[in-house]
Amino acid sequence: MTSRLRQWGLGWALLGAMLVTSPLACSAEDGLTPPESPAAISSIQDETFKALQTADVVYLGERHDSLADHAAQLEIIEGLYAENPNLAIALEMFQRPFQPAIDRYLAGDITEEELIAQTEYLERWGFPWEFYAPVLRFAQAHDLPVLALNAPAEITRQVAREGLESLEGDDFRYIPPLEEIDTSNADYREFVAAAFGAHGAHGDFNLDNFFAAQVTWDETMAMTIADFKTANPDTQVVVLAGNGHVIYGHGIPDRVQRRLGDDLTQQIVVLNPIEFFEEEGGAIADAFWYSE
Repeated sequence: MTSRLRQWGLGWALLGAMLVTSPLACSAEDGLTPPESPAAISSIQDETFKALQTADVVYLGERHDSLADHAAQLEIIEGLYAENPNLAIALEMFQRPFQPAIDRYLAGDITEEELIAQTEYLERWGFPWEFYAPVLRFAQAHDLPVLALNAPAEITRQVAREGLESLEGDDFRYIPPLEEIDTSNADYREFVAAAFGAHGAHGDFNLDNFFAAQVTWDETMAMTIADFKTANPDTQVVVLAGNGHVIYGHGIPDRVQRRLGDDLTQQIVVLNPIEFFEEEGGAIADAFWYSE
């Protein structure tokens, strides 16, 4: 499994090791309209941090193996909570069937070790637990909801192998109905293809099916956020997800906006941007966070 797949969060768990090329730049024509230049933020005391405080949904795009990104996530969450304690945290790192285990942990009914086991965290995510443990501990200490966002791996792998048409019946228990899984964004498809060096160049690899699996992942996370916001309209949601799911808005943000409408305010933050992100500038995010 390559480090780039793991960093970008673009379906690495579906396919395992694969040679990849540099990401392809995409336009933002079909999604949210970012500013001409992302705001630079390096502290919750910065004036530019205020835009995050007033957003309905804030996306913190991470490289999964970056300690600096995870430290920044906790700092940002603490800063948002200080301004508005009506806060929920949504995590790509957990799959939806395991929401009851997260709820038991937050209620103090199970230990952290039991949470790891009952969510199958090590098998289904695999990055060191201590990357995310401080966020879970903060949520428990402050009685904050935590949302398990992700589609079951069994479903996304099935789609990657056999396509959306292979899904039926109970397969849709944790994912949106077929008509809500929108694979029409050509820019996003090209981005995913380039990130994987794809275009059918890897034996039995089927780009159409893989992209459908990626979108199923995104649509499931978007549906979970939108359902929560519908039930809790005054609660700010902070989303922790891989950069590949939030940049340009193509992965999760556009799909949340589609469900909840234009009045929803969202902020996409790329944490400690790599050179490619900085070159893309306003096309890629609303803000860049630079750890001091």
